[in-house]
Amino acid sequence: MIVQGDKDLQGLQRIGQICGETLKHMLEHVEPGITTKELDQIGAAFLKKHGATSAPITAYKYPGWTCISLNEQAAHGIPGKRVVKEGDVINIDVSAVLEGYWGDTGASMIVGNGDKRHAKLLQDTHKALYAGINEANAGAPINNIGRAVEKLAKKGRYRILKQLSGHGVGRHIHEAPNIPNYYIKKMNQPLVDGLVFTIEPFFNLGRGVIVEDKDGWTLRTPDRSISAQFEHTVIVNGDDPILITKVDGGH
Repeated sequence: MIVQGDKDLQGLQRIGQICGETLKHMLEHVEPGITTKELDQIGAAFLKKHGATSAPITAYKYPGWTCISLNEQAAHGIPGKRVVKEGDVINIDVSAVLEGYWGDTGASMIVGNGDKRHAKLLQDTHKALYAGINEANAGAPINNIGRAVEKLAKKGRYRILKQLSGHGVGRHIHEAPNIPNYYIKKMNQPLVDGLVFTIEPFFNLGRGVIVEDKDGWTLRTPDRSISAQFEHTVIVNGDDPILITKVDGGH
């Protein structure tokens, strides 16, 4: 989507803030003993309170209001009976729609006290998100984003989950263009003002391979290695990108 005027901008900012506040609210309720289904219900209630609908349900009939992934689950984890435990790495991805506008955000956290390697993984993945955002400037090639993210992955000796990437958003949950988290030479088309997309690096401590579970949704690492993801929805705005999903106290 390309923003055409104030109506688009305001609509995107509304749903972006709802997504960001929902994610923050859910992360604040993460604690040992809670199930991923209970967390999802907290998110669902928050979205409903603000008049928003789950994007994955609306677009794909996904079996949950949000995606909640634990440990070896890298993405698209279905909320259910799984119990969150001390030291787990949890990722929550919130995408929603309101009045025809779609937003998308996500973040990872460690539950209580965890492994120092996992803490460093999360810290570096978060840095990579902002390294990519800093390249989201009008006239710059798309592949500058992937180059910046990949540079930090190499520095930290992480694998990038290459099957997962950022994407256009705004009128639907997944639109063009694709925003890879690594450098692809031919992806040098320039970014234009008003273009809306997500940046969402996925760093992994293992082989960087994911497979789809039998449930048809959950993406997990066969070697049970830990991954991290952080995501914002971005609007290109000259050399000052607008982060519509960034909220006070959030990531």
